[in-house]
Amino acid sequence: MNSRTEYVERLSAQLVEWDRQIEQLKDKVASSTPEIPVDHANAIAALKIKRDEAAEKLQGISTAGDHEWEELKSGTDDVWGEVRSILHDAIMKIK
Repeated sequence: MNSRTEYVERLSAQLVEWDRQIEQLKDKVASSTPEIPVDHANAIAALKIKRDEAAEKLQGISTAGDHEWEELKSGTDDVWGEVRSILHDAIMKIK
């Protein structure tokens, strides 16, 4: 298996985990009191937008040529870091 395949598989697994965590956050917010802070809903919305951006980056890497994917990897890593940060903030906020 080459490094691009391993990279795509690792990031694909991370997307699945993020989807699970986002659903847990949504469930937690939905089951909380009726006075749900708007910022909780906004945090989840921002997280979903960034997660979708990460998925698009991953798709770009999957379809890129052998030499292009290395260039795309840096931008993808940046978006992945942003998703991690937003997810962490949302989890801490919604706890």
